Amino acid sequence: MGKTLAEKILARCAGLPEVNPGDIINAKVDCAMGDDALGPWFIDAEMKELGIRVWDPGKTVIISDHLAPSGTIHQAETVAFTARWAKEYNVDNYFEGVGPCHQILAENGFDLPGTLLVGTDSHTCTAGAFGCFGTGIGSTELLGVLATGEIWLRVPESLLVSWEGQLPQGVMAKDLILRTIKDVGHAGATYLAMEFSGSVIQRLPMDERMCISNMAVEAGAKAGLIAADRITEEYLARIGNTKPYYIFASDADANYLAKLAYRAEDLVPQVACPHAVDNVADIDKVAGTPMQRAYIGSCTGGRMTDLMAAAEILKGKKVSRECKLLVSPSSQEIWKQASSMGILNILVEAGATILAPTCGACVGLHSGVIAAGQSCVSTTNRNFKGRMGSNDSFVYLASAATVAASAIEGKLADPRAYRKEGRT
Repeated sequence: MGKTLAEKILARCAGLPEVNPGDIINAKVDCAMGDDALGPWFIDAEMKELGIRVWDPGKTVIISDHLAPSGTIHQAETVAFTARWAKEYNVDNYFEGVGPCHQILAENGFDLPGTLLVGTDSHTCTAGAFGCFGTGIGSTELLGVLATGEIWLRVPESLLVSWEGQLPQGVMAKDLILRTIKDVGHAGATYLAMEFSGSVIQRLPMDERMCISNMAVEAGAKAGLIAADRITEEYLARIGNTKPYYIFASDADANYLAKLAYRAEDLVPQVACPHAVDNVADIDKVAGTPMQRAYIGSCTGGRMTDLMAAAEILKGKKVSRECKLLVSPSSQEIWKQASSMGILNILVEAGATILAPTCGACVGLHSGVIAAGQSCVSTTNRNFKGRMGSNDSFVYLASAATVAASAIEGKLADPRAYRKEGRT
């Protein structure tokens, strides 16, 4: 019997010729990430009590992104502590205020095909876009990884999700993953490895692949994998990666728990309505719902493809007086690139406010918290009750194209009328 992509990666990490679903393995970790929200702040006392030193500072990354730039004194103290901790433990890979961790990991060459990456953020599965088994872990698990460089895992069954064909005009990767989660359910892939394949996936740039893998955990998945290919290697070469990696692909006769198959031509813009990520509707079912806030940003929807899609729609137009548009590029590098291309100017001329790269608004911590009674259409990945602010607010998840069109009209709007060209 052939092996899935997840099984091949985990076999390598465990040093075994093969593994099977249900096996308990001890895997060597290639990269461990701790963020300001759940990393050093939570494990420092135990590390000192147990006399633990970081097993390999070169394979450890610490990122202050949720709380930077800080909105409260407590947040500032947490970030300051996180920076001191990284220095104390000789972790040179410390990043602060340059963007959400998953984008920073990718840009700095830590998301490598065939490797195991763990991090104290549930959306660590974003690394799956590179054919990397990225998965979120708890703070206590991070403590164990930092002490030993290893972690135990149960080898997951795999769910194959295939998208064939061509995405229609005005439809993005975000629509694709929302449609998938609608069918799978918010817990339908719990502890499964979701594997995305098909001609649509193979043509997507890395930033749109990352959007898909990022949201695998919203279906409960342990990982959201896309096999590495030419596009992956070109991305890694472009950022100057010199580290080794391992390209695997699932065998034709690999065994999957289930398979889902879609035609992209059938897809229309999707919206996840409050307060569940699988409460997904076609845009025509919810168009016209008033919005007081529109948000483009986060580790899910603030990359170049998102900003370019928004700029295409907003160029020469104005955001509604009834709706405030906030834009937070996913990293400082994306901010600079978008600025040099004139994209940020287009967004500002349309009425957008450009924020620092941060997790703040997505998590409802700072930089754009929404008030009671307000509704926000957002490119982020979660719309739990109170996710972006008040428990009496409402979050709708959509693509950057849909967010831009909705910002113009001050209500949920179909972006297809604003797009000039189809996608390949």
